[in-house]
Amino acid sequence: MIIVYAAGGAAIGTLLASRVNCMVSRSIGGLVLGVSLMSLATPAWADQTIMAGDSAQVDCQASAKDLTRISLIEDEFASVSKISTGNPIDDFSVVNEPVRGDIYLSVPNGFSRSALSFFGTSKRGYVYKFVCRIGGDQAAQIFVSNPAIARAQVAETMPASAASGPQDAAIELVRAMYTNGTVEGFEMRQRSFRPVFVGNLKVQMIAEYRGTDLIGRVLRIENAGSDPVELTERTVAPTSALAVSIAEPKLAPGKVTTAYLVSSNQR
Repeated sequence: MIIVYAAGGAAIGTLLASRVNCMVSRSIGGLVLGVSLMSLATPAWADQTIMAGDSAQVDCQASAKDLTRISLIEDEFASVSKISTGNPIDDFSVVNEPVRGDIYLSVPNGFSRSALSFFGTSKRGYVYKFVCRIGGDQAAQIFVSNPAIARAQVAETMPASAASGPQDAAIELVRAMYTNGTVEGFEMRQRSFRPVFVGNLKVQMIAEYRGTDLIGRVLRIENAGSDPVELTERTVAPTSALAVSIAEPKLAPGKVTTAYLVSSNQR
């Protein structure tokens, strides 16, 4: 199953990279192609990308020896609520980084619990329950994407109706991908493969919807540089794409967005 998933990504990456008139498209095309080829090997679980709605439980893994970063995509943490046991060995620490709005978790040496749990409230007003298993020596990163945020943004940019035919079906698929929902006739695979860098952009394919006639892909794009980047449909998708939507096209340094691409399933 992984081979089929990666081959689809390789195809879209090749299409993007072949657009010689647009250097950004070629860069992102190389990124998607790289992600696909690397996924043929071994998935990387150090970076966890999780979709969760308001009041949902976020199941994750925190580092036993190093820091664990939790970032809300297109949102920020406002506060964290947790219980203090009074025993330093059984308590974990939470640091809220004010610039990015991320939080960093750490556990003391000898931490006896198998998991830690707490509630996080975001600046947009969403509440999440985090349950993180403890394990591993390396630093860990957790990215949480709320479909409700994406729905609100797509409602402003995507028309309520479209012409009938493949374009209409493509737009409906984009809507389904925004909500992380199931679509009749489509198989959804949700995995996080190792991200790939080209220039200052970091792209990770996190989900694929595969149907008889259409393929939808969800990409996580992070601006790892020091300058802002503006993403457009032409820079993230091939000209053959039937539908493209970018949750936040204007990407400030260090910020993350999600792109949704739909293309024909040519066999």
